[in-house]
Amino acid sequence: MTQKNEALRLLDESLKEIESSRGSVLSAVQKLLRASALVNNHEVQYWCEIQLGNSRFVGPLKKLYDLIRAPDDGDKEKKQKAIYAARETLDEMGLKSGTHYSSEEFQLKIDVGSGGYEGIAFIEERYADLVRTKKGNDGTYYKNNLLSHLNYVKQKTHSHASELFNRLKFSGTVTSCFDVLKSAVDDKLLDINPMLAEQLMLSFKGVSSAKDEEWSQALTSSRRFLEGLADQLYPASTEPTKGRPLNQAQYVNRLWAFMDKAIESDSNKELAKAHVDFLGAWLEKTNKIANKGVHAEVTQLEAVKAIFHLYLVVADLLGYIDAAKEPKAQLDINSASLDELETLLNVTRATAKEIFKARLEHGRLDKSLLEKVPGVGAKTLAKAVTVFSL
Repeated sequence: MTQKNEALRLLDESLKEIESSRGSVLSAVQKLLRASALVNNHEVQYWCEIQLGNSRFVGPLKKLYDLIRAPDDGDKEKKQKAIYAARETLDEMGLKSGTHYSSEEFQLKIDVGSGGYEGIAFIEERYADLVRTKKGNDGTYYKNNLLSHLNYVKQKTHSHASELFNRLKFSGTVTSCFDVLKSAVDDKLLDINPMLAEQLMLSFKGVSSAKDEEWSQALTSSRRFLEGLADQLYPASTEPTKGRPLNQAQYVNRLWAFMDKAIESDSNKELAKAHVDFLGAWLEKTNKIANKGVHAEVTQLEAVKAIFHLYLVVADLLGYIDAAKEPKAQLDINSASLDELETLLNVTRATAKEIFKARLEHGRLDKSLLEKVPGVGAKTLAKAVTVFSL
């Protein structure tokens, strides 16, 4: 089981503990702690440690609360400096105001009757004792105060567990899907033109960089990539198509021309036309963003959106390549080499030699002559009709 799956299981159990009328707050917090530790969520992990009474965190927090409550003895500046130093210590430990110490929690922790700085196990036990003995208090701890403390921890535990569960459950979905798309586009481009594939992959790498100058460069590279892709799919021509010039600089028009040629089905014409219109508008926008990248600062979000969209459009363009290809002429069995006969017909070397000899004997082979060759059965004959012209 992966750490993520184990964390999800623990979070689900934590939520069930909190939502059950007989559930244990201690158990819920402990499971939340283990789950947050598995996924390195230190913010939630430290919060759980505080509720469990870990002295590493409770000591510095108690010191801050005590300083806040202490009289200033006429020296407010000294008190403020002490409070500031205590907060700095908490910051260095990774504790955050509002998450690990808030005004609401402060009110609970300064109240000894609610359990104060004790761990949630102790607080839960003291409350259960008072409920069992039907007492309102035991002289130190008060049932209603303890209940308020427990309800606070339950509410926070539920909030942290729900948020972390949803984050883990649905995190990476978009990224994973994009990885599938990117991998497919990169692989197909590598087959068609490795230089273009490298250019597109470098553009993606550029927008992933922390350097803003690389974001602009990635957009400029994306425009050059589209020019190169147009050269690959529909080379420049002096002859316009449907009134559109197709010279070297008109790479957008050449991509349009490629799409028009590749999509032949009448039933898909309307849908394809809408896509081509969208493609043209998007390319124009991309061109403007790329130009902006040369002359002005570009945000990483702009760059990422452009490159992600580029992959989507390129995926569609590459999907039409097979449709645009002219059907290959079948090989002539009468000019095939011995190796081609053996490999393409998936026969033994001996059978390939017999075919070769028959061809020499008859001058040319047709279907009726081929089926008489020793070693050529119905299966080989059917394959020969598919692979070769007979």
